[in-house]
Amino acid sequence: MGRLTGFNYRRITKRLKHFGFVFDRQAAGSHEIWFNEHTNRYTTIPNHPGDMPEGTLRAILKQANIDPEDFLKKK
Repeated sequence: MGRLTGFNYRRITKRLKHFGFVFDRQAAGSHEIWFNEHTNRYTTIPNHPGDMPEGTLRAILKQANIDPEDFLKKK
C-alpha cells in the first residue's frame, strides 16, 4: 500500500481547499468539479463513501497539478 491510501472524500477536499480549490459544480452522478481560480485548473472528485483508491487520488492530484508530497504535508 502506498502513502496515498486511507483518504476519504472529506479529507481530500479539506486538503484541496488549502491549495485554493473550491466546489464549482455537480457533475454526472456523485462526481463533483472543483476549481482553482489562481491556477485556472479543474479537477473531478468522486463523492463516494469509504476510502478513495490510490490511483484515483493520484489522478485527482495530477489534474490539479499538485505534487503528492505537497498534498501529504498539508493537514
